[in-house]
Amino acid sequence: MEKIASFTVNHLTLLPGIYVSRKDHVGSEIVTTFDLRVTRPNCEPVMNTAEIHTIEHLAATYLRNDPEYKDRTVYFGPMGCRTGFYLILAGDHESKDIVTLMQNMFTFIRDFEGEVPGASARDCGNYLDMNLPMAKFIAKKYLDETLTGITNDKLNYPA
Repeated sequence: MEKIASFTVNHLTLLPGIYVSRKDHVGSEIVTTFDLRVTRPNCEPVMNTAEIHTIEHLAATYLRNDPEYKDRTVYFGPMGCRTGFYLILAGDHESKDIVTLMQNMFTFIRDFEGEVPGASARDCGNYLDMNLPMAKFIAKKYLDETLTGITNDKLNYPA
């Protein structure tokens, strides 16, 4: 079997950032999958499931309520390695196109107060596995260290 494209990225030199992971043709449309790398692979501790789950709920809520992107959002969810998230948007996009969206989304997560949307037994299959304080900490770190003043080395996969 051929190695899939995401396994050909050198994770030893990959920095936290926003990367176009792939573009797929679905009929006559293009969907863009983004690699939102929040922690440095194999160098930093991975995120725990509770904060990943909390970020997932908050980010999905934010994206599906964003006036510009709600109808373009196909999927937002965690990577199995727990170092980031995948965002799939309808359309042909580049990393730079969503910097402001990601800054706004992670600011929303950093500043969120109250009950996490969908964090109830009725609405979620594992509603007790949430950690809002840690999700806010991770969002702040990603904003401060990666998204604010983001540079090309964090918008394009390393060679």
